[in-house]
This record gives sequence, C-alpha cells and structure tokens, in this order.
Amino acid sequence: MLKIAVLVSGGGTNLQAVIDQIENQTITNAKIAVVISNNKNAYALERARIHGIDSLCISPKDYGTREEFNENLLETVDRYQVDLIVLAGCLVVLPPKMTEQYAGRIINIHPALIPAFCGKGFYGLKVHEEVLKRGVRITGATCHFVDEGTDTGPIILQKAVEVKQEDTPQVLQKRVMEEAEWVILPQAIQLIANGKVQVVDHKVIIEE
Repeated sequence: MLKIAVLVSGGGTNLQAVIDQIENQTITNAKIAVVISNNKNAYALERARIHGIDSLCISPKDYGTREEFNENLLETVDRYQVDLIVLAGCLVVLPPKMTEQYAGRIINIHPALIPAFCGKGFYGLKVHEEVLKRGVRITGATCHFVDEGTDTGPIILQKAVEVKQEDTPQVLQKRVMEEAEWVILPQAIQLIANGKVQVVDHKVIIEE
C-alpha cells in the first residue's frame, strides 16, 4: 500500500481529485496518510478532515528561521513513513535535504506543458496570464518528479488543453485544472502505486 503525504497551499482541488479516485478505487493500492499546508486557512485542510485524513499546518511564519521550518516539515513527513510526497498546489520551496532524502518519491502537478512556462516565478495564475500574453494556442498540465531544480524533474504525464480566444486567466486556469490537472495527477499516482513507473537516464518509462 503506497502511503502518501500531500503538500498544498490553497483550496485543494487537486487533492480532492485524488481523494475521490482513491475512494472510488480508480486509484488502487494507495492511501493518503497526511495533508500538510503552509497556510492555516487553506480549504485543503478542511477537505482532508471531511474525509478522515490527518491534516496539519506547518507554516514558515511560525518558526524563527527557515531552517527550523525545514527541519520540522521533514521530521513530520518522516514520522508518517510515507512512500510518496505529492505537491498539489504547494507554494513552498522544499528544502534540499528533503528532495535528496525523498529523491524519486516526490511528484508535482504544474499548470503548463513543461518545458514551456515553467521555472522560477511560473506558478498559479501567473502561468495562465503569461500563456495568454504570448498568444499560445495550446497549453495544458504536466505531472513530473521533483528534483533539486524548479520544474526540472523527469516528466511522468502531460495533457494538452486548448486556449480559446475569449479566455481570461481565470477561465483558462479552471479549464486546465478540469481537463488536465485533475486527470493526470491521479493517473500518475495510480501508475506509481502499482509499480508501473521507472526513471532511466532522466526519462520516465511507463510499463504498458
């Protein structure tokens, strides 16, 4: 059974997609052990509570130094003995010690088709604003492993989404979530939970 920690900063819609697919058994051999947010007001924490999942707020604001926060975050994840860390709208940069210790066991959902519109500063609504600014016709989402860089880890799954002429950043964000993020994040977890994913030379190989 794959034990998962989900790290999230906001509403938790991707978290909800994963919870729903675990409960309806579209995702098998996996369970969420804990949901952690850096934001005490994140609705994601309430989503976890509704479904009987442990939920915690660990915020940098509650610690004297960033190092103290990093240590507490890592200690908490370690305590739950998880097999996979899922970043589902997590706006906190993970400490290098965590990415090293959990190498190959952290995945992220990014609201664009990497390697376009990714890296430092490209998160949340900013991604979609930039997509519209540049007149891009096709965008989407990417689920990838997390390494020491920003959006540089091996790509697991991607899904394209049409950009429409009348789109606003908010409308496009919603379509990317509904048509891509909520689809490929659960799919990636299902593949990992059932031993279908390998990384070879920084490329993901998915067993048919």
